[in-house]
Amino acid sequence: MNVPLAAGQATGPDLLLWVAVPYICLAVFVAGHVWRYRHDQFGWTSRTTQLLEHRWLRWGSPLFHLGAFMVIAGHVVGLAVPESWTEAAGVGEHSYHTTAVWAGSVAGVAMVAGLGMLCARRLLSRRIRLGTDRSDKLLFPLLALTVLLGITATAAHNVFGAGYDYRETVSVWFRGLFVLQPHPEAISGAPLLFRAHALTACLLFAAWPFTRLVHVWSAPVGYLVRPYVVYRRRTAATAQPPTGATPRSAAGPRRAA
Repeated sequence: MNVPLAAGQATGPDLLLWVAVPYICLAVFVAGHVWRYRHDQFGWTSRTTQLLEHRWLRWGSPLFHLGAFMVIAGHVVGLAVPESWTEAAGVGEHSYHTTAVWAGSVAGVAMVAGLGMLCARRLLSRRIRLGTDRSDKLLFPLLALTVLLGITATAAHNVFGAGYDYRETVSVWFRGLFVLQPHPEAISGAPLLFRAHALTACLLFAAWPFTRLVHVWSAPVGYLVRPYVVYRRRTAATAQPPTGATPRSAAGPRRAA
């Protein structure tokens, strides 16, 4: 069991890395989205390159997004939900650990495979490479580094290693940030890979509003409840209406494409 250090043992570098930097990144995350929405709504898009290349995209995009959704769900449970809550729900530590390791491994492999395909098509296709935005040159390496550090930390400590319960250290620090009671000493003693993963994740959140990642807030959920749009098509040109009569139109309710 890993017990966090006492609160008074937090050093100056710990306060800088695990209190100042996360709060600065969160402030940039919020303010950056406001600025982007007010000044660059036309750029609020994923800037798809499907028309330029679709074979790699057909496999890479679903793999990456499916893996990303699973990884995010796993992080929400692992970081935001206290260990006492899962135990109260009847999920023991061994069951949680086993499920988290194997589900996280599957999600990580899918995400890495998808991200690798997306990066490869951007590097190998000249047309896509020439159209790469400057923000993409920051986003893709930072995202890849964050994902690889997370997978490496899990593999090194919880798959092939003796095991590390991050819910007693990293999770305590993470939850403390949002209740304005940070515990830098809780994460300062964590293994280097976990600390590096947490730090790159903070930087990724700071870069988020200035990259294509903003498109996640524009999911077309409203399409599911939008009203039908009526399209009218003209009759065939060979069918001539009687003199003085107007052409009859066939109409039917259809959902807009």
